[in-house]
Amino acid sequence: MITLRDVVSGDGFLAGVTLSGRALMRHEDGAWWMYGVRPAPIAECGGSVDEAFSRFRNRYKEVLFDFAQEARDFEQFKSSVEGFFYEPDKDSEDEQLWERALVAIRTAGCAPPEPFAKLPREVPESKPSQITVELLNRADARFKPSDNITDTYSVPMAQAA
Repeated sequence: MITLRDVVSGDGFLAGVTLSGRALMRHEDGAWWMYGVRPAPIAECGGSVDEAFSRFRNRYKEVLFDFAQEARDFEQFKSSVEGFFYEPDKDSEDEQLWERALVAIRTAGCAPPEPFAKLPREVPESKPSQITVELLNRADARFKPSDNITDTYSVPMAQAA
């Protein structure tokens, strides 16, 4: 599970984008691959889990910046970002793998393997997969430090009783 927050400048607007998504991390051919489930259209690899996450994160930012470059206004930007986020992979394979992995974690009740053992664990139902795109440069906008959200990735766990 991933949480990302960005501020993106467009043509005459400033947008805040907060993503609560899903991804798969797999070790394949000597590299760690991070495959987006929500958002599905991104995959990146690296020599470590952290490097794969960092490259995935940077690729996601590039997508947001591309949408901002192409958008004529905030509404078009918001529509592009939401369409991208909710676009499923063509055969839903990664989403099905993510759901099967969640069932396996819940059924086995086991601790995640290294290198994921030290990651925080969260109940997926407490953090639904969603994206929020807000116009920040409004006259009534009020900003505060509590608005800041750090990038995180965590491992799903069984639902709390």
